[in-house]
Amino acid sequence: MKICAVLGTRPEIIKMSPIIRECVRLGLDYLILHTGQHYSYNMDRVFFEQLELPETKHNLDVGSGSHAEQTGKMMMGIENVLEKELPDVVLVEGDTNTVLAGAIAGVKLGLKVGHVEAGLRSYDRRMPEEINRVLTDHCSDYLFAPTEKSRSILLGEGIPESRVFVTGNTIVDAVYQNLEIANRKRRILDELELEPRQYFVATVHRQENVDNPDRFSKILEGLREAAESFGCSVIYPIHPRSEKRIEEFKLNTNGIKTVQPLDFLSFLQLESNAKLVLTDSGGVQEEACILGVPCVTLRDNTERPETLEVNANILAGTNSSAIAEKVDLMLRRSRKWRNPFGDGKSAERIVQLLRQKHG
Repeated sequence: MKICAVLGTRPEIIKMSPIIRECVRLGLDYLILHTGQHYSYNMDRVFFEQLELPETKHNLDVGSGSHAEQTGKMMMGIENVLEKELPDVVLVEGDTNTVLAGAIAGVKLGLKVGHVEAGLRSYDRRMPEEINRVLTDHCSDYLFAPTEKSRSILLGEGIPESRVFVTGNTIVDAVYQNLEIANRKRRILDELELEPRQYFVATVHRQENVDNPDRFSKILEGLREAAESFGCSVIYPIHPRSEKRIEEFKLNTNGIKTVQPLDFLSFLQLESNAKLVLTDSGGVQEEACILGVPCVTLRDNTERPETLEVNANILAGTNSSAIAEKVDLMLRRSRKWRNPFGDGKSAERIVQLLRQKHG
């Protein structure tokens, strides 16, 4: 069996890392194709080194562009690689343009496509990610659903039961494996002069939030109110897109400690020691839930409803006073919730299922 793992963003590298490690452990025939959706492979090379992953075999360096332009370039590049490599399975993870391009290129060539983290839905079609995940699910052959809820969503959309497998979420594997590496290598709390459980962490980067000056300004005001109300500094590792919009819209970040983007190991260490996390990131919602850190989501919906059901997370929208209220509510809750995303053996299950299918 030959596996081609297609990825193009750092969250995909993180969530695919346990599967890559499992392929290495078992001595399987595999290759990594990096599209360069957010960064070139050269910029991500340090990321692979930090996570102790092997280098990629193919790098497309597609870069930014409109959704159509970027997806089209990636489909052409991925198709060329797949025609040469002829893998048995093309694996994609998540909901980015890379995922959709990899799935379509693979299925059009008659190759089997596996979608890791299948069945997530926000039911908000304004989000490009929602379109990507729905289309990818409906053209994939193997749908690796993280939870029973995501499985039921897929079956409800008419996807045959024989294609759907509940495996848990590889983010659990990744958090456990990479936190161990982070604790060996990183001392971010010392660098930022922070004490455990004495600060909040914020991440805001989604298009629907940062490209809207009204929503973004209200979120920043909410972060300030939370900092003042609870006497905690808010550490905001700022995404380049968000920083650009702050300058463009002339928004106020007073009362918020903005820092340059952190590598994943540093961020994982920062996140695991936080008193609370405020985010619009789906991945960060999952990580906080797994780490036992309360989360306030700066959105009106989430494709991770399991985090809400176990009381690890709450939706705040973007109203500043609502954000502060939800922070108060989350800080009053017990941190001893059940992790709904699995036991950290998702990658083993996924690779074992593929070996059963392809020998």
